[in-house]
Amino acid sequence: MNPRPPHFRRLVLVLLAVLLLGGGSLGYVLHARHRGLPTATGDGSFSLTRPGLYYRDSATGRIARRSSTGGPPATGGPACERFYAAGERVLCLRKLPGVPARTQALVLDGRMREIRRVTVPGIPNRARVSPSGNVLSWTAFATGDSYATTAFSTRTSILDLRTGYLVTSMEEIPLTIDGARYHAPDVNYWGVTFARDDNRFYATVSTRGRTHLVEGDLRTWSAKALRENAECPSLSPDGTSIAFKKKVSDDPAAPWRLYVLDLADMREHPLAETRSVDDQAAWLDDGTLGYALPGREGRATDIWSVLADGTAEPRLLVAGGSSPVAAK
Repeated sequence: MNPRPPHFRRLVLVLLAVLLLGGGSLGYVLHARHRGLPTATGDGSFSLTRPGLYYRDSATGRIARRSSTGGPPATGGPACERFYAAGERVLCLRKLPGVPARTQALVLDGRMREIRRVTVPGIPNRARVSPSGNVLSWTAFATGDSYATTAFSTRTSILDLRTGYLVTSMEEIPLTIDGARYHAPDVNYWGVTFARDDNRFYATVSTRGRTHLVEGDLRTWSAKALRENAECPSLSPDGTSIAFKKKVSDDPAAPWRLYVLDLADMREHPLAETRSVDDQAAWLDDGTLGYALPGREGRATDIWSVLADGTAEPRLLVAGGSSPVAAK
């Protein structure tokens, strides 16, 4: 029998390589599912197009939706450690397996289809999207795992989807404190929140044992400190107020309380929630804030709400949830 021609043997080798690569890809998918990090962003039926309260379900680690009309929550969203959505854009932060710790920032559209993914060092911590959905920010703990201690370092990134430009770390942004350009090796940023113009933003900066609320400008790439002792800001939908957590105690188990700052006169008032909240509260509407607290009955976290004017008692919204987002 005549031997096969060389081009035939090359064709066979190419086909074998394709089969092996395909098998490897299938193995990766199965491995990812086994590890709880699905390659798909959801089950195909979940989207942000329906109104309701979206949140991370503590039991499954996936994003769920609770309708305002009642009934059981809808499930099938992506698996996230932290979650936020606005303007038909979704930001899903996931902790990748392995050492050192790495965070995957997954950007999705309103139907949970992937737009972009970015991997940065650290543990997922804060996530925000501008009202238009054009600009996103996330924070990861580089070292440490609590703002209640001084032994932590953060890395905060900003992604502009209009240009595709990614700032992997905000630490080099020109910063002004007390009217003077400020330089220090221990500057940390976290907890960004955006205005409707996709330019102005607010964030926390920590340096030399103090925290500051800063106002930033994306176009000029600059930031200035507005006041001390204000962390994890959240700008109201009308742009007039900022919810934040304020340190009110040296007790590391309960150091903070939620406040709201009026940007017109820079006056602040405490909210009716007296428990210590270590979260970046989210505005559920013009007058209501949602946030996570340690859960009851063995649950990791529960979602609570409270009125922004300081009246009325807190109300339990979701038992076993975090990262609340209201979609209308």
